[in-house]
Amino acid sequence: MATQALFYQDIAAVSSSRHADLCVDRTAGFEFSSKTNYVPLAGSEFERAAWYYPIVFLVRGEDIVPAAVLGFGDEDNLFVNGMQWDCDYVPAYIRRYPFILANVTEGGTFTLCIDQSYAGCQEHGKGERLFLIGGGRTPFLEQMLAFVQQYQVETASSIQACKQVAELELFEPMQAQVALNSGQKLALGGFMTIDRERLRALSPESLHALSSTGVLELLYLHLFSLANFGSLMDRHAANAAAATEEDGDAAR
Repeated sequence: MATQALFYQDIAAVSSSRHADLCVDRTAGFEFSSKTNYVPLAGSEFERAAWYYPIVFLVRGEDIVPAAVLGFGDEDNLFVNGMQWDCDYVPAYIRRYPFILANVTEGGTFTLCIDQSYAGCQEHGKGERLFLIGGGRTPFLEQMLAFVQQYQVETASSIQACKQVAELELFEPMQAQVALNSGQKLALGGFMTIDRERLRALSPESLHALSSTGVLELLYLHLFSLANFGSLMDRHAANAAAATEEDGDAAR
């Protein structure tokens, strides 16, 4: 898996002077995420996400973070279908876009920023204004600020949970390998999963510690979600078949 798959390109701190007339059209589609095969996932999302995505763990710097797998190739998002996200649950990392909390100063303070390259960002355009005429944040901007702040808190909590798991030496490197009916073989590596046998062998004290913090439930949801590699393979096969059919039509 790619070591980094962010799609933010032109981040700027949100300000009334720079973005007084900026509007964000949330219906501009999900093309911005079409070239990433995973997105980070907060632990609070596991219950919903586990039904649709394989949930794995990635090393990012000094941290281990959960992630939802979206495709097999580094630039292969199988859940973007034209303008739509082809799944009932959209990860929060996607839903917060084009907003993000970023450290834009040397002081270490996180500031609400926006990706100005997003197709839905337009001066005097359609969509939601960020600032009221005459100044002040709009309810939309307040809502997005609260959302990204909560996401930041939940992400930090997820990283702490992963540290607790790492201390118990439950992570193991894994590679997913699948073979399509066409004979094509796909491999996806660079991620970790939970070792079931080590989890079963934990002491009652360690299991209680995981259970009391809610981490044990997340681990079982993660293990449950790995069955989604099968449906991910089906998505890839369906897309490949559709692409082959389109090429055939174009050649006629």
